[in-house]
Amino acid sequence: MSTQVPGRRATVVTDDGVPLAVREYGPSLAPITAVFAHGHCLRSESWNPLHDQLTRSWGPDVRMVYYDHRGHGDSGHADPASYTIDRLGRDLDTVITTIVPSGPVILIGHSMGGMAALACARQNPTLVSSRLAAVALIATAAGGLADAGLGRMLRSPALTAFHAAVRWAPRATAGTKRAGCGVGAALMRLAGSRRLDPRVLAVAAAMAGETSVVTMSSFLRAFVGFDEFAAVSRLSTVPSLVLCGSADLMTPFAHSASLAERLPLSELVRLEGAGHSVILERAPEVAAAIEALVARVGVRCLTPAG
Repeated sequence: MSTQVPGRRATVVTDDGVPLAVREYGPSLAPITAVFAHGHCLRSESWNPLHDQLTRSWGPDVRMVYYDHRGHGDSGHADPASYTIDRLGRDLDTVITTIVPSGPVILIGHSMGGMAALACARQNPTLVSSRLAAVALIATAAGGLADAGLGRMLRSPALTAFHAAVRWAPRATAGTKRAGCGVGAALMRLAGSRRLDPRVLAVAAAMAGETSVVTMSSFLRAFVGFDEFAAVSRLSTVPSLVLCGSADLMTPFAHSASLAERLPLSELVRLEGAGHSVILERAPEVAAAIEALVARVGVRCLTPAG
């Protein structure tokens, strides 16, 4: 899938004491920094296939920063009550403030990472007005997740029972994580392209299988009432990319179309046949769309980050 080297590693500690694992690539004095936020039950390595192409395209012009959300990957776990999108928005701001304290920033979020980017934009109007050069929202939504596609399952009695079991017996339900990996793979196949590469499915399922059931359950619960439409209006003057696959049943294309309608400076990209794991399924096309966004911003005309 990728020959990516480790990059520079760092740890950022949030204001409630959670260590977030961060990786950096490119010079600290690059004209612009792209910060990547991954999806639910994934980790920063989900960006690896895009990273390879973006590195070849951007060279030293763009620094790239990847991190694992709380409860995911190499980042620390926390009180499940803190597993909310609002908290992820503050975590993202902490990563930016610590790792990229100055200079233009591009936010690139996939699925839950896109939701975190929206929350961060609402929470930090100064960041949006003074430093945010562009934003890419990939296979994500601003709200209404339980109203369409497989998101309707968020209100199902079976999922409600699962949440209750995790809440009252987290150690017992931890044993379901391995089974959950298989279920997750089946859902990804259902929610994605029927032509999904088995290697892509295996990578995504492996990442999901590493995620605690407490983390998985807590964020699923957070999706039900998620609403960041107010944040979208804050981004009306920011160049943006909104991208989604036509076969995405987790966050159907209608969510992306709704986002693009509210973002006057957006480019809406629909990848035919692609599913929710679009950054893995169709990495070259997603990377090309991100490259076009940065070209629109005019990276060499921006003030260096140092």
